[in-house]
Amino acid sequence: MRKSRKYNSYKGKVGKVAKNRLSRRFNTPIPLQKLVTDITEFKCLGEEKLYLSPFLDLYNGEITSFGINKRPTLDLVMEPLEETIEIIKNHATYRTIIHSDQGWHYQHNQWVKKLKKNKVFQSMSRKATCPDNASMENFFSILKQEMYYGEKLVSYEDLKRKIEDYIYWYNNIRSKEKLTGLSPVEYRIQSSQSAA
Repeated sequence: MRKSRKYNSYKGKVGKVAKNRLSRRFNTPIPLQKLVTDITEFKCLGEEKLYLSPFLDLYNGEITSFGINKRPTLDLVMEPLEETIEIIKNHATYRTIIHSDQGWHYQHNQWVKKLKKNKVFQSMSRKATCPDNASMENFFSILKQEMYYGEKLVSYEDLKRKIEDYIYWYNNIRSKEKLTGLSPVEYRIQSSQSAA
């Protein structure tokens, strides 16, 4: 079985480290109140790698946005952050927390400023403490078990397409016991209709 390396973006204290506001309280009955994010790495055919940076809503486990790139650049996290902030602006009813590890992307001035400007609380895991971001780790594990491990290595473009298709399926079709057998999107739609 092929193991994928856990990508580690920790480079020490290169910017501002935020306190852990989430403190492993991973459940919330409120959409877009608590979001988690991280980066994971995949091997592709040849020497190429693929980096995935999703945002996950702890309310229903939905991936609100994600970035895919050949290199773990700042854009990999900033582009999906922009998308998620648009969703927050239009749909959040409470102030949002975005939780990450202490990777350099999340200490970066641009990231910190963007959250501040949009009144989003920043939260960070303690250094080298994976359980602080267990929900995101769990998503990476499910994704890799269901569409990556045991499969032949493919090109970057093919893997990118497979991951995009998987995330669509995960959000819209894959049922979750925790959500009374609904997919994340079905659960969100049903909840907003019953609240209306």
